[in-house]
Amino acid sequence: MKKSYIFMLFLVLLGVKLNAQEIMPISKAEVLAKVSENNTAIKIYEEEFNASKADYKQTNAVFLPNITASHTGISTTNPLMAFGSKLNQGILTAADFNPALLNNPNTTQNFATIIKVEQPLINLDGFYQRKAAKSKMEAMFLQTERTQDFLVFEVEKAYMQLQLAYQGVLVLEKALETSNANKTMADNSFKQGVLQRADLLNVEIRVTEVKNQLQTAKSNVQNASNYLSFLMNDKNDVIYKPTETLTVFDFNVDDKLISENRADIRAMQLALKGFEAVNKADKMAFLPRLNAFGSYEMYDNKIFQGDASGYVIGAQLSWDIFQGSKRFGKAQKSKAEFEKSKLEYNQYVSKNNLELNKVKRQLVDAKNSLELTKLAVEQSEESLRIRKNRFKEGLEKTSDLLVAETQFAQKQLEYYQTMYQYNFTQTYLNFLTKE
Repeated sequence: MKKSYIFMLFLVLLGVKLNAQEIMPISKAEVLAKVSENNTAIKIYEEEFNASKADYKQTNAVFLPNITASHTGISTTNPLMAFGSKLNQGILTAADFNPALLNNPNTTQNFATIIKVEQPLINLDGFYQRKAAKSKMEAMFLQTERTQDFLVFEVEKAYMQLQLAYQGVLVLEKALETSNANKTMADNSFKQGVLQRADLLNVEIRVTEVKNQLQTAKSNVQNASNYLSFLMNDKNDVIYKPTETLTVFDFNVDDKLISENRADIRAMQLALKGFEAVNKADKMAFLPRLNAFGSYEMYDNKIFQGDASGYVIGAQLSWDIFQGSKRFGKAQKSKAEFEKSKLEYNQYVSKNNLELNKVKRQLVDAKNSLELTKLAVEQSEESLRIRKNRFKEGLEKTSDLLVAETQFAQKQLEYYQTMYQYNFTQTYLNFLTKE
């Protein structure tokens, strides 16, 4: 019986330990460093850049030769093949011109080692395809850079959300202390017969409401911590605590504009050049190509010997004059995609300027709201102080005290929410105008 009790106690303690979450202090700089090193989105874009870089390397074939080597062995009684094999091997004799042997040769073996070289000389469509691949690679690099900028913005936002969540917990913990103190006063007044049972129940309801709000605020802390863990690609189930408190900060935003040097806008410019290069490549496909070629060949009737050898060198001018309507349609399609990309670029820049103007107005509104909510906190705090003193003297209704207490907590939460919104709007404005 005693052993069973100890075992059950051990299981309970183990469960408590497993459910307990570690609280880990963390600074914004630490989050940024871990996100830069471990974030999955950055790694995905890096691999996409590596893929586009590999595509660009493939276009080296426009300049570099194509070299192949082969060793082939055959055994034949085909008249033409037998005669040609002996000719390549350099072993023909006068007897081989006997019509009977020419028409019905003996089994002939031939082993050929051939090294071929093909060198492009003029390949205009290939040149423009290479330019398109280079533009795509550079655009992907800039997209990776913009992704890093976005993740810095996300870290700023997520860290402020964590700070806001902790401020909410602090406000509601103080509100709970105040509610409990008011409940104590209400209990004493009820025992003295000064307060009615209904008023006491209202005070108790208020305590319950604050407890529920506090639990929600603690859940917000967990949610914000989980999002930071996601950004850092951290699998540990911990609760982060910011080492920096939520405070108002100001940027100089008067001269902020959308810059064409911003990474994503430059990436779209490069994509535009890429579509233009593809269209030119499709047009150049109508022109002829000039390639040089050469081969060195070794023949023998024994494997890996090659007593007889020879070479071939030359140049070929080839021109695909007509491939149905395939090339015309392909050129029309790339032209349409080029025109579409120009429209998308202009639309993207215009939309970002629209967003910039909107955010600037939001910043002005947030600044005004910050000043007003700060004043409201001070006023509601003073109102609560006055009503609390009057309630102690029996000069104030319980309902009025509860309203003042609720209003003070709400105004505090609104102030910190407005502070977050003001800081976030500045951060977003900085992200939009980053070069």
